[in-house]
Amino acid sequence: MSTLKNSTITLSDVGLTWPDGSDVLTGITGTFGAGRTGLVGVNGSGKSTLLRLIAGQLSPTAGRISTAGDVDYLPQTLTLDVGMTVAGLLGIASKVDALRAIEAGDVSEERFDALGDDWDIETDAAEALRSIGMGAIGLDRSVAELSGGEAMLVAIAGIRLRRAPITLLDEPTNNLSRQARAQLATLVRGWPGTLVVVSHDTALLELMDDTAELHGGELSIFGGPYSEWKNALDVEQHAAVQAARTAAQVVKTEKRQRIEAEVTLAGRARTARKNRENKRAAPIVMNGWASSAQVSAGKLRSEGEAKVLSAQAALDSADARVRDDAHIVVDLPDPDVSNARRIAELVGTNRSFTVQGPERIALVGPNGVGKTTLLENLLANTPDHHGRASGTLLTDRVGYLPQRLDGLDDDASVLENVQAVASTVPVGTIRNRLARFLIRGATVERPVGTLSGGERFRVALARLLLSDPPPQLLILDEPTNNLDLSSVEQLVDALRAYRGALLVVSHDAAFLERLGLTRTLYLDAEGGLTEQ
Repeated sequence: MSTLKNSTITLSDVGLTWPDGSDVLTGITGTFGAGRTGLVGVNGSGKSTLLRLIAGQLSPTAGRISTAGDVDYLPQTLTLDVGMTVAGLLGIASKVDALRAIEAGDVSEERFDALGDDWDIETDAAEALRSIGMGAIGLDRSVAELSGGEAMLVAIAGIRLRRAPITLLDEPTNNLSRQARAQLATLVRGWPGTLVVVSHDTALLELMDDTAELHGGELSIFGGPYSEWKNALDVEQHAAVQAARTAAQVVKTEKRQRIEAEVTLAGRARTARKNRENKRAAPIVMNGWASSAQVSAGKLRSEGEAKVLSAQAALDSADARVRDDAHIVVDLPDPDVSNARRIAELVGTNRSFTVQGPERIALVGPNGVGKTTLLENLLANTPDHHGRASGTLLTDRVGYLPQRLDGLDDDASVLENVQAVASTVPVGTIRNRLARFLIRGATVERPVGTLSGGERFRVALARLLLSDPPPQLLILDEPTNNLDLSSVEQLVDALRAYRGALLVVSHDAAFLERLGLTRTLYLDAEGGLTEQ
């Protein structure tokens, strides 16, 4: 095994084509060296797919990937596997099973091989969990009993416990509270070996040594954190836009001059015809004039055509440098909710709050206090009998976007998933709606299980928006997870324009601040609700 200092990832003309023939990645070349690299790019550019290729979960259909060192990988969809235990999330389930079997009297060779030299595995695991503030969680606890943030922290603790030379993290701050993000930041600052992080969290990206981007089928690597890369990109794009404008003006000028030249040539031709008609010179002289005029006209046209083609080529080159990234288009329907309409009742262990009219309410609190449980109790419309917060719905027109996005059928296609909740909506309308969320062409027919986290989110959101009549209450649990920064902008704009009630759980403070919240409710570990 290579040392942490020499761990590298080398990509040589890597490509991946799905079985349906659609290309995901083509000709990706580059190297990730020791240190921390943030991998950015718009949703659908192939970031998660590239990590899966490096981790060996997918095999490239072209090119070669070589890694100097073992690879450990944290997928963005880990919280979907609710049947896994904490030991499984830590990646030590087989070792723990072997240790317990040996302690119970099983002396088979397979058990000793599985355990290796890790006789202190349970102690080491407990210490790893304590380092992230979760020492009280048992190794046999199910992921289904953890919040999304707790599951993510446990998985990250497991990666640090295993200490592979190369680590790949896909959206590691998803569902993490501010405190948990601070703990992750501390881990990242001292991360050994090669670390590649896919994230839309700009605070995390600022901790990176380098910034890599997947764009337009190419991988580029910039020496510096996200803000420096973004500033450099903005300067480059400003120059590209100015160059394109200048080139466009040159094309207009050359075309105008060519038209003017044609007018001049036409005038000369009319004069020549009149001279011949009036016999103003001997035929041999006029023939000479005509021949000379043809040569001159041909030269003028050739030069004019060359200048126009040259100017157009310069414009095409300048335009190619200007980015025109596609963004999702979110247009939420108007549910016509009056200010006097009572929508829901949120019930804490200490007091309750009424959601009335088009209110915008944020529900915040540390990981594991039960924010998602409160939403599930509210949706079930039944009181909680375990000392946790719950609620009552006063409308049946509710749209819910769960944190785990586990309401989708992974084996069914994107189109089939949407048709399952919109059976009366024409297929053409569904396709048009999906296209507005950048789900187009052959992707519509792909199984949902092959999609990236961002693509899954957009399918789930498209399903939500096809509801008829439109929801009077939108309940969103961590809606910015897996979205690129431009898509977050579109979502913010849509939610600000939405005229129904909104209840949103998010640890993304910057996102919440831009929603124009009516109020913020804090949920504590005892199930109490207080207004901040």
